[in-house]
Amino acid sequence: MADFFIDTDTASTQLPQNNRPKMFMFGIPSYTNMGDQAVSLAARIFFEKEFSNYQYIEIMDYDNNAGIEAVKKIITKQDIVGYVGGGNMGSLYTDIEEDRRAVFSTFTSNLTISFPQSIHFEKTAYGEKEKQLSQEAYGKNHNLVLLARDAQSYRRMQKTFENKVVFIPDMVLYLKPTDFKFKRTGALFILRHDGEKILDESFIESLRMILKKRYSLDRTDTVLKMPTRITPITRARLFEEQLQKIARQELIISDRFHAMVFSVLTQTPCLLFGNSYGKGKHAYYDWLENISWIKYSDERDITRIGREIEAITSAQTHSYDLQPNFRPLRQIIVNYIAAVATLR
Repeated sequence: MADFFIDTDTASTQLPQNNRPKMFMFGIPSYTNMGDQAVSLAARIFFEKEFSNYQYIEIMDYDNNAGIEAVKKIITKQDIVGYVGGGNMGSLYTDIEEDRRAVFSTFTSNLTISFPQSIHFEKTAYGEKEKQLSQEAYGKNHNLVLLARDAQSYRRMQKTFENKVVFIPDMVLYLKPTDFKFKRTGALFILRHDGEKILDESFIESLRMILKKRYSLDRTDTVLKMPTRITPITRARLFEEQLQKIARQELIISDRFHAMVFSVLTQTPCLLFGNSYGKGKHAYYDWLENISWIKYSDERDITRIGREIEAITSAQTHSYDLQPNFRPLRQIIVNYIAAVATLR
């Protein structure tokens, strides 16, 4: 179990003081988006597997300011600072972006890693203002490395910031697939209810009318209604439940990036549609296009969509391995460890 601290009566903001090198991961989500929860879990798994000598400390999103102050008291040159990945860099989720700026502009003497993100600053006066604030904060940290999880974000980060940018898959794709060996039945719609949603309900209903001839249907989201808060204690169990739910399906229809990723991990046929700025689409073509049971579609013709569904539901599963694509991240950390060692 990773160390983390919260501001309740059952824990404190006191961090462990010992000689072990530490990885301080900020922005750990407490909200119930299971995609972001899976990202934070996968980052921990990556670090504990690849750098087991490091003490991995998670700072909850609601403790950002207290976490900064606590880390400042104990951080040493050998330590690394991170901010958890996801799809929230930019002007759509400014509360998270503000926390990210605070972390990046504070720990300027240590390797600081922004874990794989998609980026989107709106092309409005508001979006431009937020972009300038981020440019100012990120620019204070010459040890900051930005990881982009899709090619579109890679190019955007390079154009927006002067920091080093590296192309890495979403952290959840570091995880190995799981064969639950469940009997599959039905089709599950996993659909957004937020500002990134672009699928029209009339189109969704047309899909339902076609699919109900063959499948029992249900609809859900990767954002849970219950519980209302998640911590690293409950995260792994809830993630496992999400995977199991998807693994019981014959087909997933979604506009959620991580519904596609969960379908990859469970070998479940998935047809993915787009969101407002294309993060799922670009990640599919960058990393997942060759996985036979996954398909991205911009199609709106029901007949053609039917053919796409037939292709993925009849596809044979096969092996894949995206872990080699995480070697650049590992090398960044290895190089930093070596550089610090020469200073001793």
